[in-house]
Amino acid sequence: MLNSFERPPVKLVIAGGYGCGKTTLIKSVADPDRYVRLTDEPITDASATVDALTGVPEKTTTTVSIDFGRINLSNGTPLFLFGMPGQSRFWSVWDDHTHGAFGAVVVADTRRLDDCFSSLDFYEDRNIPYVVAVNEFDGTRRYEAEDIANALQIDTAKVPVVNFDARERGDVKDVLARLLEHVMTLMATQQAVGAGQ
Repeated sequence: MLNSFERPPVKLVIAGGYGCGKTTLIKSVADPDRYVRLTDEPITDASATVDALTGVPEKTTTTVSIDFGRINLSNGTPLFLFGMPGQSRFWSVWDDHTHGAFGAVVVADTRRLDDCFSSLDFYEDRNIPYVVAVNEFDGTRRYEAEDIANALQIDTAKVPVVNFDARERGDVKDVLARLLEHVMTLMATQQAVGAGQ
């Protein structure tokens, strides 16, 4: 329960394909002592046959439920980060855990860019604002954000695309700030349109 002086939390969802860096993003930015709940489990021989490791051979764990992390903004507003599992067999939980979300970060991995489309479609269909954050893994080719947007058929005037490193706290904070800025701009535009009618 919130005390009377605590600001209400803002819920953000972290989505994307299998192995793209969602759990790493949450671990990098959330308070590690009090506000991180991760649901990673070791990849077994049985799960390796279900979850293709093509493009991510170094992956040794997988998210089996919802990751959670919290970070407080400088004004005291808590951000609640909910990391969605990337495997299609867990998509049934996406609706429940996306309910009430202020916005979403869709994490993209250029080694498996096609894995983004289900997340993009999900948030587009539900009119949930999102940004695409391209996780730059070591040893992978770097692309300009505009090139990624073209490959994903995204209009960057409507959906920001940013490059980042999910291991770097500063990069992750920049991604979250860009999402919040994007959502606030959309809300201001909608209010202006509503006021003009």
